[in-house]
Amino acid sequence: MKPLTKEFCAGFRLGIPVMLGYLPVSFTYGSAVVRNGLSPLVSVIISATNLTSAGQFAGTNMILAGASYLEIAITVLIINIRYMLMSLALSQKIDPRMQVGKRALVSFGVTDEVFALAATTTHPLTFSFLLGLIAGPFLGWTAGTALGAYAIGFLPLAAQNAMGIAIYGMFVAIVIPPAKKSRPVLTVVLLAVVLSCILTYTPGLNLLSSGWAILIASFIAATVGALLFPIKEETAHE
Repeated sequence: MKPLTKEFCAGFRLGIPVMLGYLPVSFTYGSAVVRNGLSPLVSVIISATNLTSAGQFAGTNMILAGASYLEIAITVLIINIRYMLMSLALSQKIDPRMQVGKRALVSFGVTDEVFALAATTTHPLTFSFLLGLIAGPFLGWTAGTALGAYAIGFLPLAAQNAMGIAIYGMFVAIVIPPAKKSRPVLTVVLLAVVLSCILTYTPGLNLLSSGWAILIASFIAATVGALLFPIKEETAHE
C-alpha cells in the first residue's frame, strides 16, 4: 500500500500548479452561470462530470440558450474530440498491465494541462500516479465552481452584474492567445465568427436554433481549417 500512496502523492504534487490555475477560472464559471440562471448545484454537477473548460463553457452557453440535448451533445463531442487523441497518445506510455476499468477512470481526467504533464514527466505512468495527477485538477475545478456558484449571492451587485458577461470573457481568453500565435487558428476563429454572423442575421438561416448555428459554424470552420492547414505526419509525431 505504501508504494501506491507514494506514487499517488507524487502525481498529486505534479498537478498542484494546474489545480491552483483551475480555481480562479472555475470560480468565474460557477458565479457566471448561476448569475445567468442555473442553480449552484447544477453548476457544480456540470463541473464534476465535465473536466473540460472549452467544451463545458460551450455546452453551458447552449443550455442557457435553450438548445436541444442533441445539439449540445454533438457540439461538446466535436470540441472535446481532441481528448481522444491525447488519451491515445498516453496509452502508449502507461503501464501495459493497467486494466480497462482503470484506464477509463484516468481518461476522465485527461485535460490539456494534465496531458502536457503526463507526456513530459519521467515518472512511470502507473494507475496510482495518474490518479494523483488528475485528483488535484479535479478538486480545483469542482471546488472553484462551488465557491463561485455559492458566493455569487454574497457579492456586491456590481460584481454580480459583471459575472453576467464573465462567461463570454472566458471564451475570449481561451481563443485569443492561440489565435495570436497561430495563423491556422486565427483563420478558423475568424471563419467561425463570419459563419456565425451569417447564420444569425441572414433571413431564413436565422430560423436555426442557436445550438445548430454553433454546431454548423464550428464544423465548417474546423473542416476548412483542416483542408487549408493540414498537419504533416512527421510534425504530428514530434
